[in-house]
Amino acid sequence: MLEKKVETFNMNRVIDEFDEMTRNADQVQKQTLKDILHKNQSAVYLRNFGLNGNTTNDPESFKALVPLVTDLDLEPYIKRMVDGDTSPILTSRPVPAISLSSGTSQGRPKFIPFTDELMENTLQLFRTAFAFRNRDFPIDDNGRALQFIFSSKQYISTGGVPVGTATTNVYRNPNFKAGMKSIQSLCCSPDEVIFSPDVHQALYCHLLSGILFRDQVQYVFASFAHGLVHAFRTFEQLWEEIVTDIEDGILSSRITVPSVRTAMAKLLRAPNPELAETIRAKCTSLSNWYGLIPALFPNAKYVYGIMTGSMEPYVKKLRHYAGELPLVSHDYGSSEGWIAANVTPRLYPEEATFAVVPNLGYFEFLPVSETEETEERPPVGLTEVKIGEEYEVVITNYAGLYRYRLGDVVKIVGFYNNTPQLKFICRRNLILSISIDKNTERDLQMSVESAAKRLAEEKIEVIDFSSHVDVKTEPGHYVIYWEISGETEDDVLQDCCNCLDKGFIDAGYMSSRKCKTIGALELRVVKKGTFRKVQEHFLGLGSSAGQFKMPRCVKPSNVKVLQILCENVVSRFFSTAFE
Repeated sequence: MLEKKVETFNMNRVIDEFDEMTRNADQVQKQTLKDILHKNQSAVYLRNFGLNGNTTNDPESFKALVPLVTDLDLEPYIKRMVDGDTSPILTSRPVPAISLSSGTSQGRPKFIPFTDELMENTLQLFRTAFAFRNRDFPIDDNGRALQFIFSSKQYISTGGVPVGTATTNVYRNPNFKAGMKSIQSLCCSPDEVIFSPDVHQALYCHLLSGILFRDQVQYVFASFAHGLVHAFRTFEQLWEEIVTDIEDGILSSRITVPSVRTAMAKLLRAPNPELAETIRAKCTSLSNWYGLIPALFPNAKYVYGIMTGSMEPYVKKLRHYAGELPLVSHDYGSSEGWIAANVTPRLYPEEATFAVVPNLGYFEFLPVSETEETEERPPVGLTEVKIGEEYEVVITNYAGLYRYRLGDVVKIVGFYNNTPQLKFICRRNLILSISIDKNTERDLQMSVESAAKRLAEEKIEVIDFSSHVDVKTEPGHYVIYWEISGETEDDVLQDCCNCLDKGFIDAGYMSSRKCKTIGALELRVVKKGTFRKVQEHFLGLGSSAGQFKMPRCVKPSNVKVLQILCENVVSRFFSTAFE
């Protein structure tokens, strides 16, 4: 995708600049807020709260005048922007594009302003993270990257504003290629593959392109661990067809997009039986596909992507494919913008921490109470957080988000100079609750991990999972959907069901189960490929394949996803753990 490097990247200078910025984190934060308010001083939203960009730009005055908000609070303002209102609503200048979140975290997509400043922030963060990554895992100047990138189309809103996923807005931005030239290895796949309207054909061609350049591949990347696992699970199914393409020098008839066929024909110029036999020998010699990635790409230095939070369940399988290759966790951000860089890339994904970049926005941290019953304490500044404490991230950025509650809970694990290093914990919003029980995505994940150990004894794994609160029955109960890799005895799955139930250790849940105000947890095993159908559903709604995250709790309003899950159930089990 990206052109060859044409400018020198000074790794040490970038690291030195980051060190200087983080040593002065507090001052940088004050200046960043001042810049944001000055640039957006004519914004109606700020003026409604009495802000004057020329005078009211210190943190305390700002926090005294502007309230904490969520995406729902800003939705009416952003809708006006989407509808074509070019007045200074949240920003002084009209936004060039709107980002659309995947909608899998909250059950509905969000519109988020995307500005030139956010694009600059993205490039800055990528440069910073690359410097630290390249210091630990230097890549060759002439190497390539196998990148599973899928850029969906932007569409034009009724008001004339381009709308696309955050990744699409980045990749289609005219400044992206130029800004990335000095730090990005040449991509194996042609642009036509990345911008293909058919994600299945694009994935096939990504895999084929990577193998054609196998000796040059320096690292393997996808935005999310789920995307990497999905790519190599697909390879397991299609590898013989890919080998045939290489052997015959003719592209599979499954590729029908004309521009993609033309581009791939330039790579697949002639039969290459030697390479085909090499790949065939590699694939047939592997034990259960362990070490597939280094077998295919012998010079790869690492595998890279977001592996924290909701991506953690895929790390075990990804590690299986990667063998001894290091797994490097991508940086921390969201559709709303980037927040922190991975400056310790050698840490395992389960231990990954991220150093907040002080000039990407003005950051506050809202203390999270373990009980959630006490009155909320006021947020603290970037340099005022305490090690060991958990906080919800609050962001003010250049794109019109002011004191915006991100909904992410992070734990402060240390400091890099004077900027906090944080670990992503979970989304703050409750996903499973019937009465006094309160269980988050993290609680669900821990329950599934615990129960999956019983399944692993039978050499079977959980491919994917989700959940639902069923209150149609009396009393209401939790429903967990599992897709598993093989068949096993009913008593094993009954054990798993009981483990899931006991895995929720929230006091409200346990007491409610004991007194039967919450019914027995139900495990529903679904057919293979069910969660792929769920993904197809979201892709059909406009989600990017590269940005997709499986919804861990399906709300009653998401009728179609519930329908997909329910129609594919092959067996059901009810917990006896509290009988």
